[in-house]
Amino acid sequence: MSELPEANPDRLPRLTKTAITPPTHTTPPAKFSHGVRKGNILQVAGQVGFLPAPGGGAPTPAGPTLRVQVLQTLSNVQSILEEGGATWEDAVMVRVYLTDTAHFAEFNEIYDGFFAGLRQAPAARTTVYVGLPAGLLVEIDALAVLG
Repeated sequence: MSELPEANPDRLPRLTKTAITPPTHTTPPAKFSHGVRKGNILQVAGQVGFLPAPGGGAPTPAGPTLRVQVLQTLSNVQSILEEGGATWEDAVMVRVYLTDTAHFAEFNEIYDGFFAGLRQAPAARTTVYVGLPAGLLVEIDALAVLG
């Protein structure tokens, strides 16, 4: 639902925010969306290596290894990008959250392989180290600009 512009003629009308949830994703456990698009900006919330859970099923981790979790996490981010009308080519920022500094080199190898087909790197990237729920090794979010 869009908002009506204020009486001030110099103010532009507000753009509508649209929540993005692909059919493969479960409802988030708190009051947030998997992605939000406003105008030509699409923010993908942090995704982890859960397998698709259609029909509201419980999320299940893809596996215990970094490789399996990274590939599933990137696939989950990609699903939200696509649902919001974007591709990795539209991404301008990717943030990576790893649980172990020892995973950095392996993560880069997996990441580079995933994006080998792109003409250029998908985006600027930041990597930080965090605590995640037990068994999860990586979380990734992305910011895309369409058009």
